[in-house]
Parts: sequence; C-alpha cells; structure tokens
Amino acid sequence: MDGFSADELRPLVETVYAALTEGARDRAGAAPRGGPESVAERVAKAVGDVLPRGGTGDREALYALVHVLAEGAADPAEPHCAAHLHCPPLAVAAAADLAASALNPSMDSWDQAPAASELEARATAALAAVVYPDLPAPDALVTTGGTESNQLALLLARERAAGGPRVQTICGANAHHSVQRAAWLLGLPNPVVLATPAGVLDPVVLDRTLDELPVRRALVVATAGTTETGAIDPLADIAKVTARHEVELHVDAAYGGPLLFSRRQAAKLDGLQSAVSVTLDLHKMGWQPVAAGLLAVPDGGALRPLDHRADYLNAQDDTEAGMPDLLGRSLRTTRRPDILKIAVTLRSLGRDGMAALVDTVCELAQTLAAKADAHPGLTLYGPPAISTVLFRPADASDEDVAELRRRLLYEGRAVLGRARADGRLWLKATLLNPRLRPEDLDGLLALAAGPPHPTGSTEGTTAP
Repeated sequence: MDGFSADELRPLVETVYAALTEGARDRAGAAPRGGPESVAERVAKAVGDVLPRGGTGDREALYALVHVLAEGAADPAEPHCAAHLHCPPLAVAAAADLAASALNPSMDSWDQAPAASELEARATAALAAVVYPDLPAPDALVTTGGTESNQLALLLARERAAGGPRVQTICGANAHHSVQRAAWLLGLPNPVVLATPAGVLDPVVLDRTLDELPVRRALVVATAGTTETGAIDPLADIAKVTARHEVELHVDAAYGGPLLFSRRQAAKLDGLQSAVSVTLDLHKMGWQPVAAGLLAVPDGGALRPLDHRADYLNAQDDTEAGMPDLLGRSLRTTRRPDILKIAVTLRSLGRDGMAALVDTVCELAQTLAAKADAHPGLTLYGPPAISTVLFRPADASDEDVAELRRRLLYEGRAVLGRARADGRLWLKATLLNPRLRPEDLDGLLALAAGPPHPTGSTEGTTAP
C-alpha cells in the first residue's frame, strides 16, 4: 500500500469512528424512531443530491453518510436489538474487513490474491476439519451465506446424479426458504416438504416418505437451527434413516454450526458428520461482519463439478506450472477475501474463545427463557435449543402481538422478531450479543409485557 491508500486511510478511519459514535448517540436506542417515513426523511436530508456537480470532499461525505447510517441503524450491539440472526461483529473482525477492503484482492485468480488465496485454502481446510474431524481431507468453500451454501449443496447433488434420475429434494416445513428456491433455480423437482408439527423433521415420517418415494435419487435436507425457533432436527436419527435408504443428507447448519466449537454444545449436532455437505454461516453465531458463509464437504474431490476454465484467469499451462486454480472455488468470479476476517478471529480467540462466546449466548437464552416463564405477564413457547427464545404477552391476540412488535420498533425501543409456532404468533428474541447483562434481559421482557396499544395504532407513527 502506498500513499493512495495507507497514508490517506488513517484520518478517514478517525472520521468513521466519530460518525459511528455520534450516530449511535443520536439514535439513543435499538433502532431509529419514527418508522419508515421518518427514517426516509432523515436519510433524504442527510444525503441531499446523491451525485452533486461538485463533490463535498472525503471527510464531509464520509461523516454525513456514516452518521445517518449509524443513526438509522437497527444496531445488533444494542441490548434490545434481538430480532434476527444478525450478530454484533467483533471489533477485530471488522478491523480485518477494513484491511481486506483496502488491499482489495479478488479471489478469482492467484495473480490477484497470492497470499489471500493461500490463507483461504488453509482456513477453509481447518474449518472443514471442525465439521468432519475424523476425515483425512475435508474442504470448504467460502460463500455469501446460507442461501448460497444451500444452493451449492443442491447443485453438487444434481451433478453427482448426472446421467441418472433427477434428484428429489426432501425437507421439513421448518427448512429455510432457500432450499425451495435453490431447487427452482437449478431446475430440480419441487421439494417434498414434510410437515413438522413438533418444529423438527420427524425421522419416522421421513422413513415412510422414502419408502414411498418412486425415484431413488434423493437429497434429504435437515436443519440445525431453524430461523423460527432455533430448533435442531434429530440429526443422528435422520442420518440412520438416510443411510438405510442409501440416499444423501445435507445439513443446513447456518445457525447452529458454531455449536461445534463448544465441548458443552457440540453434542446437539451429533450425526452432522454423516452429511455429504454442511452449510455454515459465521455472520450469525460467529460474530463476523456480513458476509461469512461456508459450505463444508467430506473431501475436496466433492467440489470437482465446480471446475471451470477461463484462459485469462486459470490457463491450463499456468495450472500445470503450479499456480493455484481458484475459479472452481466459487460460482462467483470476482469475490472479496472474506476469509481474512474469519482467520483473524480464529487466531485471535482460538477454539476456546469461540466456544466461550457460543456458551455465553446459549446460557443467556436459557436465562431469558427462565425469566419469561416466571413473568406473570408473559407466556413462554418452550426451552431454547440454541439462543432463540419465543414468548408473548399472556392475554394478547396475534394482532396485538404484531402491533406491539411494530410499536416497539417504531419507537426505537426494541427490535424483536416474529415467529409462528403452535398456530400462534410469538415475539422472537435471538440472543447473539455475549455482552448482555441480566438487567438487559429484564428490560426486554418488561417491554414485551407492556400493554399493547389498539391494533393498527402504529400506522402513521412519527418520531417524537
């Protein structure tokens, strides 16, 4: 890096720090107040002319737009922002991401990313070994997240079946929506979707379905951490069923995968190692900035269907001369070195440090569930499987629950999710902030138990 980047970057980083700090101070809560219209007005005022005739200069432009972004953020670092699988990134990971942006390697050819490509090869192999610890040469690809990883898993299954019957995907109703979209995108039959009244895929129902399946080429997709409740399918039993029927198993562990770091939590994923592919997503319970997805496979040879040749990127003679071929490491061509922030985090914290964060958020969820269960104004859905807790005001209708959630969001006081389970609408708190305190949990439940306003009262709400 020369003066074009390094010397000019330091004061701009200081500007970003000031804008982030002051934007969060001006927001003063989990989310901006006033709802969509109010946020749009503030953004319009701050941005003005997006493409002015004459520029305003680096520091002014940077401060103005970062400030309005921070002021208008649903900030996952705020104690009462717990709606989604949206973590507060570790500072060390965010700093590494800055370095990746400054150096700007492109991971589609070795001559654009000499060191980054070697780092990616080593770090993905190490993470694959966490998933498949007993295998000699597991591998993993870096993706943009669970959706891309699931799509790649179905693509690889389709290619393994080339020349045979089309792959029939089978999943539970609890599976991520990306499974059905991937089947559509890849020209595969619509997935067979099995009812999951208990919130998880039932191995007995799966066994019966496979008995009756007219096409023997199937890919069963199990879920380790659903988006609704955080539930984990009974992977060990599902693996036995798929082995008996000689069909393949893919596990979407985008949420639950990091449980593998923890000695205390890893047993929840017993059976995972039987899968032909596993989705991981470290911008959920891995505390990485978006994007930080992975698809792990038991052996690097499973990735050969992705091999692709473009002479200007991976000429055959360059490959034969020893230059690594990166083009088959993704369906994307240009892509960022997202592995850097992941590798920095793993080196900084180690496996024990990652485990401590995982254990902390799981314990926080248990504490929140116990508090909700004991609260006279709340009803708890059930004990959390990972770090997602569902609860609702005891005497509220579904309409009241929906309205309460919107009101808290529009007032900027809390960002809670929503989930349907057992035929009812629940408030959802997904705890991914390991720095939460008991009083933060108490405050969140107090807001959730507050008297709901009349249904629809959020319409037209503006900032005070």
